Amino acid sequence: MQTYSLQPLPACLQHLLVILNLSKNFKTNTALIICSQDTSLKSCSLLSTVLDQYFIACSFTMKAMEDQVVQEEPGYQEDEESFFQDIDLLQKHGIEPGFLTAFEYSEKRKMVFHISTGSQEFDKLLGGGIESMAITEAFGEFRTGKTQLSHTLCVTAQLPGPNGYTGGKIIFIDTENTFRPDRLRDIADRFNVDHEAVLDNVLYARAYTSEHQMELLDYVAAKFHEEAGIFKLLIIDSIMALFRVDFSGRGELAERQQKLAQMLSRLQKISEEYNVAVFVTNQMTADPGATMTFQADPKKPIGGHILAHASTTRISLRKGRGELRIAKIYDSPEMPENEATFAITTGGIGDAKE
Repeated sequence: MQTYSLQPLPACLQHLLVILNLSKNFKTNTALIICSQDTSLKSCSLLSTVLDQYFIACSFTMKAMEDQVVQEEPGYQEDEESFFQDIDLLQKHGIEPGFLTAFEYSEKRKMVFHISTGSQEFDKLLGGGIESMAITEAFGEFRTGKTQLSHTLCVTAQLPGPNGYTGGKIIFIDTENTFRPDRLRDIADRFNVDHEAVLDNVLYARAYTSEHQMELLDYVAAKFHEEAGIFKLLIIDSIMALFRVDFSGRGELAERQQKLAQMLSRLQKISEEYNVAVFVTNQMTADPGATMTFQADPKKPIGGHILAHASTTRISLRKGRGELRIAKIYDSPEMPENEATFAITTGGIGDAKE
């Protein structure tokens, strides 16, 4: 626990003092108390971004300076220009304090890579595969291929791909106890890669509650930081299963959505800061109101608008004939609404045979 007491400086300088102290001195998972007479600190969006970035639990107090254990950095008040010079430290951690031109952002987007789904038609639908620096959500009923797609990605993410993609490690968070290492061996055989090497490159965690699922993301961020550039994919199968159990009824809906929004915000920041692809699966629920509007499909993905807005790309999966499945772009910022047919095979997701 660290305590900071701020002198009565102008509000903007107080904000920067806190931010710069954080960027220089704090590691992840730190508890922090900020003492200040300036109540606007609580609503400072840039401060909130940094606190979330480092997973710092922060509380604010208006107690007098002498009542607190104070730990101050000398020299900050000597030269106010240092506040603004050290803002570059934030950029090193993926936080942009200002604006970029569209050209500058397009250059940054060149780091984005795509991970193959195992099916050429499916990849074409997604513009090359599962995109990094984004959250891709696949939802559908049971037996539509969500978990099979997750297992296939565990192998294809390790294989070299186009545009200089070298492959990397994967973290798999399992909330439904559906992860099967033997399935990875079958898929590895299809791509002629060593079984042990494939399994060694997948870090697996079983989540038992929604709180546990949230805590695992702290470990994920720490692991990505320790082995920067090594991990390429984070899979959560499925994102809403534990929330569905822990929060029931309309009375707990608001709290559930708030917790879900916090988790999705953290996932988005992790994907952008460490340039990894985030793939999540989601369940379906019956929509009682759909029958009143004569909709063809009276089912919808759970998670509401919170999950719908947080997911960069949403893929709808449905059953076809036999082992065939149909994927449809449900929402995407750049790909048109279209469909692709794929098959579930012994070697994972593949192209449908004519």
